[in-house]
Amino acid sequence: MDPISKLTEYFREFPGIGPRQARRFVYFLLTRNSSQLEDMSRLILDIKKSIRICSSCFRFYQDGKTTMCPVCSNTSRDASQLMIVSRDVDFEAIEKSKVYNGFYFVLGGTIPILDKEPEKKVRLKELSEKIKKNQYKEIILSLNANAEGEHTADFIRSYLKDRFPTSEFTISVLGRGLSTGSELEYSDTDTLKNALKNREKI
Repeated sequence: MDPISKLTEYFREFPGIGPRQARRFVYFLLTRNSSQLEDMSRLILDIKKSIRICSSCFRFYQDGKTTMCPVCSNTSRDASQLMIVSRDVDFEAIEKSKVYNGFYFVLGGTIPILDKEPEKKVRLKELSEKIKKNQYKEIILSLNANAEGEHTADFIRSYLKDRFPTSEFTISVLGRGLSTGSELEYSDTDTLKNALKNREKI
């Protein structure tokens, strides 16, 4: 396989990237000078060295002196709330909006409809262990308002109710504000604020 085709295949593995867009990325790189490409190559090689996964919420963060990210290390946050999101970009969207002051858990993806092995798609074991160690009053399912996001929310809700039948925490989902089919990553601050404010217990 020639370099253009091989790079195109790599870019096609990126979320939301189709074959045409992937090939445009390759041709864009061909217009860059050697120093820019070398700098990009160094950054790609270094990202694994300088970024680590938080031992508490499982999001990526800049390597520091502790095993927990700055958010999870912040003792001033509301320890009674846990927000479950599917990806790091959703974490960042919520945090950037400054409408939530509790803690997070990153599932690492969503569960496809009719998937036969959901435990391999998201961090169910890690989520269960995190809830066991803390006394949450509310768990907020902040997932995309599309079919796969809603399916994942339904699965997580059933999983938590089965796993913690005597627990006193409530489970809620984002309410009005997010239109059907929308993704948290692309939602503005006011939309996220309204969705969180109008969240519903389930």
